[in-house]
Amino acid sequence: MKHRLMTAVFLGSTLMACTSLAANTPSANAAKAVVHASESPITFEDMKGNKAEAFRGHFMVPENRSNPESRKIRLEYVRFPATTETPGAPIVYLAGGPGGSGINTAKRQRFPLFMAMRQFGDVIAFDQRGTGASDNDLPRCKSGVIIKDNTTVSDAQYGDMYKKAADICLEFWASKNVDLLGYTTQESVQDLDALRAHLDAPKISLWGISYGSHLSLAALKTMDDRIDRVVLASVEGLDQTVKLPAETDAYFSRVQEAINTVPELKSAYPDLAPMMRRVQARLEANPMRMTVPFKKAGPYEYLLEKNDLQRMSSGMISDPKWVLYLAEIYAGLDEGDTGPLIRILSRFYEPDENIKFSPMPFAMDVASGITEGRLEQVNREARTGLVGSYLNFPMPLLNKYVPNLDLGDEFRQKPTSLVPTLVLSGTLDGRTYVQSQAEAVSDMPNVERVIIKNAGHNLFMASPEVTARIEAFMRGEKSDVTEIIAPFPPPEG
Repeated sequence: MKHRLMTAVFLGSTLMACTSLAANTPSANAAKAVVHASESPITFEDMKGNKAEAFRGHFMVPENRSNPESRKIRLEYVRFPATTETPGAPIVYLAGGPGGSGINTAKRQRFPLFMAMRQFGDVIAFDQRGTGASDNDLPRCKSGVIIKDNTTVSDAQYGDMYKKAADICLEFWASKNVDLLGYTTQESVQDLDALRAHLDAPKISLWGISYGSHLSLAALKTMDDRIDRVVLASVEGLDQTVKLPAETDAYFSRVQEAINTVPELKSAYPDLAPMMRRVQARLEANPMRMTVPFKKAGPYEYLLEKNDLQRMSSGMISDPKWVLYLAEIYAGLDEGDTGPLIRILSRFYEPDENIKFSPMPFAMDVASGITEGRLEQVNREARTGLVGSYLNFPMPLLNKYVPNLDLGDEFRQKPTSLVPTLVLSGTLDGRTYVQSQAEAVSDMPNVERVIIKNAGHNLFMASPEVTARIEAFMRGEKSDVTEIIAPFPPPEG
C-alpha cells in the first residue's frame, strides 16, 4: 500500500442496488429504431442476466486534434433505443474516474437506471477515449519502481519514487507512440460533439458522475448550444481535480453526525476523527509490524506507517459502507487489535507491486491540473489534514509534470451556461463534497440541486427517490424535492 492507492477497489465495490425498476424488458422500439453508421444490433446483458435489445456502434476521431498528422482512434458505445414514440435528445452517460467505462457501468448496478432513462430518448453508454472498448490498445505502464511494504518510506521518498515511475512511464509511452497530449478533457469535449454529429442529433443530453461531471461542465462551456439537459452527480468542478484537505476533515464530522444517529455505532465510534489522529500519531512515532497472510505472497512482515493509513483512508471514504469499515480498522488499532486491518489488506492487496500508470487517467488529471492559488491552499491544509495530500495522489505531485499538457486557468474557470442542469450531492460522499459541488455550478443560473442525506459518492442507486427525481427533471417538471434521505447505515449489497 506504500505505492498503490486502494481507491479503485473500493470505488468499484460500493455501488448499491436499491431500486425495483423493471430491467428485463427489451426496448419496444429497438426493432424500428434508426440505425446509425457503424452500428450493429446486439442483445445487451448485465451481470445479473437482465437483457435489453441495443446497438453497438463506433466512430473515429483524431487522437490529438492539434496535430495534423495525428492517428485516428476508434470510440465505441452501446445505444439503448428510446421506448417512447417521441424521443428527446440522446442521453450520453459519462463515467467517472477518469478511466471508467460507460459500457461496463451499464452492466452493473445502474442497469435499471439506464433502462428507465430510455423513456426520454436513446441512452448512450459511451466509452470515453482511452477507456474500456475505446482504449485503442493504450499500453499500461509497469514502471519497475517498487516501494517495499516492509521498510520505512517517508512522504518525500514516496513522492520521489512516484516521480521516478512517472519519468519511466513517459519514456515508455513515447516509445509506443502514445500521444499523451490527446488525452485531455478538452479533447473529450470535442469527442462528445463528434458523437452528437455521428448520431445526427441537433442536441444531446449529458448524464455524468464524478469525472463524468467534470467533462460535462467543460462541455457546457464550449457546446452548450448543442446540449439539451444535464444530470450530474458527485460533481467535480473544473478546478477541483485536487480536493481541499479541510473539506475532507469536514466530511469526517458529517460521518460522525450520522454515526451518532445509530446507538450501537455511536457506542463503538464516539470520536472518529480524534481517534484517527491518535492512531496516526502513534504510528508516526512508532510504526507497527504485523504479519499479513496475503493471497499470493503468503505470510508477509508488513510495516504499517502513518502514511499507509492515510492512503487507505483516502481509498475508503467514497461511500458510507466503506467508511464504517475504516472506522472499525482505526478502532481496532486504537485498542491494539490489527485484525480488522489485516482482513482488509489480505482481501484487497498484494505487497511490493510495481508502481503502475494507465495513460488516460494519468494524462486527464495532469491536464485538468490546479490553479496556483488552490495549490497553495491544498499544500497548506494537507500539513494537518487527516488524509494529508493523498486523496487525489499522485496529483498535485505531478501538476504540470508533462510539458504542454496542462489546459490552463481559462479551462478551470466555472461554466456560466443556461442549460437546465440537475445536481445530485451525497452528504457522506468523501471524494466530492456538498459545498464544493455547489461552488462548481454557482455561476449557472438554471441549476436544480438535490441533497441526498447519508448517500456517498455512488449515489444513483442510494434510493428509488433519486430515480424519481431524475425522471421529473427529464420531463421538465418543476419539483420541490430538494432533499432525499437514504438509509444509514446503508444496506449490504
